[in-house]
Amino acid sequence: MVARADARRNRALVLQAARSAFEERGLAVPLDEIARRAGVGAGTVYRHFPSKEALFREAVRDRMWLFADAAGDLVDADDPGGVFFRFLASVVRLAAPNRALCEVLEAAGEGGPAPADEGPAGPDLEFLVALGVLLSRAQQAGAVRADVDLDDVRTLLAGCLAMERRRSGGRGPAGPDPAPDAAPMGRMTALMLDGLRADRSVTELPVAAPMRHETRCPVCGAALVAARTGRPARYCGGTCRQKAHRARARRTAPPDRG
Repeated sequence: MVARADARRNRALVLQAARSAFEERGLAVPLDEIARRAGVGAGTVYRHFPSKEALFREAVRDRMWLFADAAGDLVDADDPGGVFFRFLASVVRLAAPNRALCEVLEAAGEGGPAPADEGPAGPDLEFLVALGVLLSRAQQAGAVRADVDLDDVRTLLAGCLAMERRRSGGRGPAGPDPAPDAAPMGRMTALMLDGLRADRSVTELPVAAPMRHETRCPVCGAALVAARTGRPARYCGGTCRQKAHRARARRTAPPDRG
């Protein structure tokens, strides 16, 4: 029992140290540095986490689930345009000081949506699915220009995080004081969001030729990939599948005669 309690304590110490180290330096931080901060040996770290990448994923998992859950909670909110812009601004504000979150959000979705038969998606993909729904609703409300897609928004988000860090002097919670000419946090975000707003005077974007036989999620518009069985996936993830199911249930429900 004592050994088991010590193991749990060491794992918690390693995770706490990893969150702090990754927040400051991202995945580039050496594992020995994390072990030193936790007050344990490198072997103890490896007993709980087989690689630095596995430790990194575990260290950022809770924060990414907060982003994913927050986006999912907003998909049926009123004022879809305002909700979309405020949510993006909040993600940038919370993630920009944290280098680990910046790296996760930049890499999210680069492998494409998970096939439908691979089980639940991770928080980064669930975040993108819910973000795609927010984008689609904002476009339907006329608040966001219709010629952008989820890949555009994902790329803009990653770029905006990098620009906020650079423009504000790269300061984080444990970073140095900002330079005298550093801009306040949110300046680059405001410029990025203005580029997404629907306006007749915006520059028309060049459109890539569609891939042959390409299909897209009917809920958020994300490109679909075939499942391992070869069957085309109907939705890009669990969030869109559940949203479509709720919409069908509402359409088929008998009218309220009360």
